Amino acid sequence: MCGIVGIVGTTNVNQSLYDALTVLQHRGQDAAGIVTFENERFFLRKDNGLVKDVFRTRHMRRLVGNVGIGHVRYPTAGTSSSAEAQPFYVNSPYGITLAHNGNLTNTEELANDVFRSDLRHINTNSDSEVLLNVFAHELQKKGKLNPTSEDVFDAVRTVHRRSRGAYAAIAMITGYGIVGFRDPNGIRPACFGVRETPEGREYMIASESVALASQGFELIRDIAPGEAVYIETDGSLYTQQCAESPKLNPCIFEHVYFARPDSIIDNISVYKSRLRMGEALAGKIKREMPDHDIDVVIPIPDTSRTSALPLAYDLGVKFREGLIKNRYIGRTFIMPGQTMRKRSVRQKLNPIELEFQGKNVLLVDDSIVRGTTCQEIVQMVRDAGARKVYFASAAPPVRYPNVYGIDMPAARELIAHGRTEKEVEELIGADWLIYQDLDDLVACAREGNEAISEFDCSVFNGHYPTGDVTEEYLTRLEEERSEAKKNERNKELTADSDVIDIHNDE
Repeated sequence: MCGIVGIVGTTNVNQSLYDALTVLQHRGQDAAGIVTFENERFFLRKDNGLVKDVFRTRHMRRLVGNVGIGHVRYPTAGTSSSAEAQPFYVNSPYGITLAHNGNLTNTEELANDVFRSDLRHINTNSDSEVLLNVFAHELQKKGKLNPTSEDVFDAVRTVHRRSRGAYAAIAMITGYGIVGFRDPNGIRPACFGVRETPEGREYMIASESVALASQGFELIRDIAPGEAVYIETDGSLYTQQCAESPKLNPCIFEHVYFARPDSIIDNISVYKSRLRMGEALAGKIKREMPDHDIDVVIPIPDTSRTSALPLAYDLGVKFREGLIKNRYIGRTFIMPGQTMRKRSVRQKLNPIELEFQGKNVLLVDDSIVRGTTCQEIVQMVRDAGARKVYFASAAPPVRYPNVYGIDMPAARELIAHGRTEKEVEELIGADWLIYQDLDDLVACAREGNEAISEFDCSVFNGHYPTGDVTEEYLTRLEEERSEAKKNERNKELTADSDVIDIHNDE
């Protein structure tokens, strides 16, 4: 998962881009990058690390210009090399940079076409670089010194025809403006907004509305599936539907885990949807354990807190904060490497023993993916003196890998893959495990936008809305995403990454 942002302003946008990326930091902790342009030149800074670590004062001073884009990243298929930090750049035509959230499902085929037919070189293993080159090639075919909005939309139209998978992207065309576009299924989120200043009107495109709100931009709306939004450097705004058969199939896992609760995605309040998840889960607990002996409901911070509160209220049980989070440890789900994830759990959470001693505790989490964190936490709670440990997941069992930009591991690494709920219960060491029903989860999200006919629930039901995901593809993806493969690649790239970091600082 990644976060993207682009701004066309009236003054320098470097600070607003930086601040927006810090708000989107939850979408990726591996790398960050910003590119701006002024006087027909672009200025780029990107590297591994958090936003606050990648950008120092000396870097910010160089990022001049009233137009720019930014990106925060975590790797979905292999490495955490700074060579794959975004935005990516091609010099022809015009000089185009691109930031991308999602994952193409025909990357290999498309990369071959880009090389053999478009005569373009791909320098990394990133599908984002492939997407950039496809867009650049289609725009270059127009053969114009000054591209029009229609030229940009035609290029996006062909990108949709050639590319498959999930992508929300922002491209900066040096000297002309920025364009944001979303795949025809609208799997990954993107929205845009406006800000009035004494100097004039400014626009922002971003992954989540919270990035707009944090900088004083008013949300206009989400970018529709297949739509493109083009903003010229003078602030002129153009929008156009560029897909032949668009259909909104947004990723429901954004509401379960990834998005910030204060975001609005596709007209759905993430916060409200998570409240409804807690209410639905409480209803299921009442049905399956009407005479429950739960003494206290404790959320596993932070994402599950919103669902745990109404769950406790509906059950008539005390809600307590029994696990205290170390704010300086990142989100374990998106940390590269299983060893690092396991080691970080105890560093990340510390129990308040008084809330556990002699009690029957219901722990609530947003979801269970690998199960490693759950096992550690259940044992931690037992060690703190809990009599019984129950576990509730606000999401259904995650049984299938994600192919659209979320680094859910190979199927064999998913604890619920090929297992019953009872078997998962035994593996994590809980006295009782209860999952959300998929129909209830969908209803919780859809209540905010009844116009959505179908969500991307592929991680729960194995149905991939793009219709091109085969067993062969999943097998290849499993190889790419295996822990052993990632560790091997990261080890090989360590020396090269150090060299890149040094040159980048210079």
